[in-house]
Amino acid sequence: MSTHVAHDESDFAPPAEVAEVHLHHPKTFVGKYIWSQDAKVIAIQYALTAIAIGLVALVFSWLMRLQLGFPNRIAFITPSSYLQLVSMHGMIMVIYLLTALFLGGFGNYLIPLMVGARDMVFPYVNMLSYWLYLLAVLLLVASFFVPGGPTGAGWTLYPPQAILDGTPGAHGGIILMLVSLIVFVIGFTMGGLNYVVTVLQGRTRGMTMMRLPLTVWGIFMATVLALLAFPALFVSAIMMLLDLTLGTSFFMPALVSKGQQLNYSGGNPLLFQHLFWFFGHPEVYIVALPAFGIVSDLISTHARKNIFGYRMMVWAILIIAGLSFVVWAHHMYVSGMNPYFGFFFATTTLIIAVPTAIKVYNWVLTLWRGNIRLTIPMLFAIAFIFTFVNGGLTGLFLGNVVVDLPLSDTMFVVAHFHMVMGIAPVLVVFGAIYHWYPKVTGRLLDETLGRIHFWFTFIGTYAIFYPMHYLGFMGVPRRYYAIGGTNFIPDSAHSLNAAISIAAFVVGAAQMAFFYNLVSSYFRGRPAGGNPWGATTLEWQTPETPPRHGNFGEHLPVVYRWAYDYGVPGVKSDFIPQNVPPAEVAAEAWDRTQLGVQGAAA
Repeated sequence: MSTHVAHDESDFAPPAEVAEVHLHHPKTFVGKYIWSQDAKVIAIQYALTAIAIGLVALVFSWLMRLQLGFPNRIAFITPSSYLQLVSMHGMIMVIYLLTALFLGGFGNYLIPLMVGARDMVFPYVNMLSYWLYLLAVLLLVASFFVPGGPTGAGWTLYPPQAILDGTPGAHGGIILMLVSLIVFVIGFTMGGLNYVVTVLQGRTRGMTMMRLPLTVWGIFMATVLALLAFPALFVSAIMMLLDLTLGTSFFMPALVSKGQQLNYSGGNPLLFQHLFWFFGHPEVYIVALPAFGIVSDLISTHARKNIFGYRMMVWAILIIAGLSFVVWAHHMYVSGMNPYFGFFFATTTLIIAVPTAIKVYNWVLTLWRGNIRLTIPMLFAIAFIFTFVNGGLTGLFLGNVVVDLPLSDTMFVVAHFHMVMGIAPVLVVFGAIYHWYPKVTGRLLDETLGRIHFWFTFIGTYAIFYPMHYLGFMGVPRRYYAIGGTNFIPDSAHSLNAAISIAAFVVGAAQMAFFYNLVSSYFRGRPAGGNPWGATTLEWQTPETPPRHGNFGEHLPVVYRWAYDYGVPGVKSDFIPQNVPPAEVAAEAWDRTQLGVQGAAA
């Protein structure tokens, strides 16, 4: 009979290097749920706020699609308001939804539980980070209520356009946007330092770095990236704010506006582009790396098979993180650059695809001959792989200087960016919510509603963004309020735009099934038990579900193995949790072996 072959299994767990954190257990509703220092409550606060502002951005996308699909039918969508919708939709989705949800939401909930900690290392600072994030969101929303409305400079906020008269929201709107970004970075820095220190110093006994689940690795490295990249956004926002309010010329060259010489001279608009994209491309991986880690854990758990090439996956995360800082200028090919620089950034763009491809291969090899359970989380994980590969392939077009130049200002870029940076991460968000919702609430989400939600979302998003590639090849420009009677754009492009808009409305409406499922299952969902997926990681081994403040009861768990002992022969279940000692596994396997021998003899 086959027996368990140990991987990274050890009886020895070194003594704790850091004393347990003393927790303050609040007694009032306000202390527990408003000014909470519990990372799990803070995670839910982050998630609810991010989803709320994300829904606002979703409505903006509907309004944009109404104009593109059915031009000039809606009176209140003017050229200026269209540019404002584009700008706010992009900034909200990238910064205020995805970054906050992956790091503030999943990071806060999962890091302490997965590393075996009571809470974050600095609970009070963690609480402050959320309230600064909320303040940043409120400042952003406030820009809708100032004269001129929010900025319409595009989500990249390029100067000099962003702060010149003639651009929507060129005064109060852009000021509130920049101040909001500054506050967001300050709040994130508080939270990010917490995540990093908790992973490095707050791990329980036996939890080495190479026993961390890949979800923690992804969130950890994304946080390191953000701590290094967000300062570029921070200083560029301050410098543009000074250009607008004090008349400095960091980014503003000498120029004439409406026949008048302005009081600027010597600034360089390209400097802002370099600073923005030095933040902007790592931002892609600030969102992608947590998604990579979460998908790795979903696939391994729901395929009942250990992750293929764990160390390779860790090194791929580290290499991707490092390379993400040397590819930023591929966003700037159309701004003009020395051909040698174009060659350098095109080459680094191709090189970064190598560790990313390694991760895809390892996901596929993990699925190979696994005991695949097509649960809702697994469906979203597989959909992510398809979508991310598709988005990555179109990225090869845009990473090439010669191909990028004619495509850069077309709908092809919109399609690529949404596939790789919009749809792919959102699929992971959905998969993660379906996976960890039982831990957060103690109840399972409805399976039928979940499958309806998945198929409408997966097929619908392809109906939206696949045709956009074709529009891009035809030369349909992006960010345009109306195409008009342009001769080189055929009538089929207008019909396709209308079809895309209808698909967008259907996909948006399908999300209502998801939100209904979230609410109704909280009250009427089937009890989940402590570990409904048969997972090995520590968050599923808590004594209570949902976990109380402090997570693990009187004693913290001790870790004896890696996080991926699935499909193990000779044990009662087909998995071994990280906190089960080898002696217990050996005794259980011996008992089962003896029972098998006795049964054969009988």
